[in-house]
Amino acid sequence: MRITRSTTALAATAVLALSLAACGSDDGGSAAAGPSGEVGSNDLAAAGCPSTIVVQTDWNPESEHGGLYESLGDDYVVDAGSKSVTGTLIDSEGESTGVTLEIRAGGPAIGFQTVTSQMYADTDITMGYIATDEAIQLSDTQPTTAVLAPLEKSPTMIMWDPSTYPDVESIADLGSEGVTVRYFEGSAYMAYLTGAGVLNTDQVDGSYDGTPSGFVAAAGEVAQQGFASAEPYIYKNEVEAWGKDVSYQLVYDAGFQPYQSSISVRSGDLDSMSDCLTALVPLMQQADVDYLEDPARVNDIILDLVQQYDTGWVYSQGVADYSVETQKELGLVGNGPDDVHGNFDTDRVETLIEQTTPIFTEQGTPPTDGLTADDLVSNEFIDDSIGVPAS
Repeated sequence: MRITRSTTALAATAVLALSLAACGSDDGGSAAAGPSGEVGSNDLAAAGCPSTIVVQTDWNPESEHGGLYESLGDDYVVDAGSKSVTGTLIDSEGESTGVTLEIRAGGPAIGFQTVTSQMYADTDITMGYIATDEAIQLSDTQPTTAVLAPLEKSPTMIMWDPSTYPDVESIADLGSEGVTVRYFEGSAYMAYLTGAGVLNTDQVDGSYDGTPSGFVAAAGEVAQQGFASAEPYIYKNEVEAWGKDVSYQLVYDAGFQPYQSSISVRSGDLDSMSDCLTALVPLMQQADVDYLEDPARVNDIILDLVQQYDTGWVYSQGVADYSVETQKELGLVGNGPDDVHGNFDTDRVETLIEQTTPIFTEQGTPPTDGLTADDLVSNEFIDDSIGVPAS
């Protein structure tokens, strides 16, 4: 069974976990020594950052996380048991910043728990990848504040077979045609799409389990959720039973626009981390830009980690390369309307609060009373001079 980026614990139970002993790995769980190399012009230790900056990601290593891995030095040490990697945190010149970076895998590596819950269970975690809709949903009990948006647009999409539905050009067209849309039960975006009348409640099917089998078996009759930066390539080139193009539209373009995988801290830590974030966030902004310009080194790291972690996640060089090109082509990693990379449009966040508050309230996890965009995101640490160059 192939596990895709859009997966669940149900799909993961069928995966056999095998231990790999690879060169450079450390299955015993010991972390890398302190940062190596002479500290360059960006001294994060002097800026008050912790000696090890721990980042909890929301999935296995993948190109959508490329900017984070861009900051990982070549001295990295892998702990295949805990699904984490540790090395010197480097700047855009490849110089040491005087601190260590530890990157932890999410998804199956943490039992499909939310990143937010991991951050509150383990205060050693400095930052985590949290989507704005998750931050809204958990704002009352586990508040977080996002300080950087690596992804300007969420890659979440709905795809369909263009040969079966040649006249369908959008998610709204799927609604008009009455096409069954397979998705993960409980997804906030689907509650929005049905609530807004883009799709009808009687045409959506929450039984998607993260594998291609249902889509393939339907022979083009159904549509299905996925990641625009992965599934179109995978289904054409790596799912032999399909082996052809799919068409798709981003959920972002249908009106649901969270900031996916935003770098976030526990809200209560924001003030105490201020000096560190002032120095760190611009380095992370630049790393996102550098990765898009030259992803080769980092993609090698990502593929190495996927192999050593061996969670059942299948990730090839072809998918990694396709992801980078798609990120650039669709502006998944890009700039906001002001040509700055990584900042937040607070009006967009306010709209998302309005869209999701009734959804989460109905689900029994109401947001905190009086929640505003300023509670969820901060542009305080963004360097306005850093942007993704126009292609």
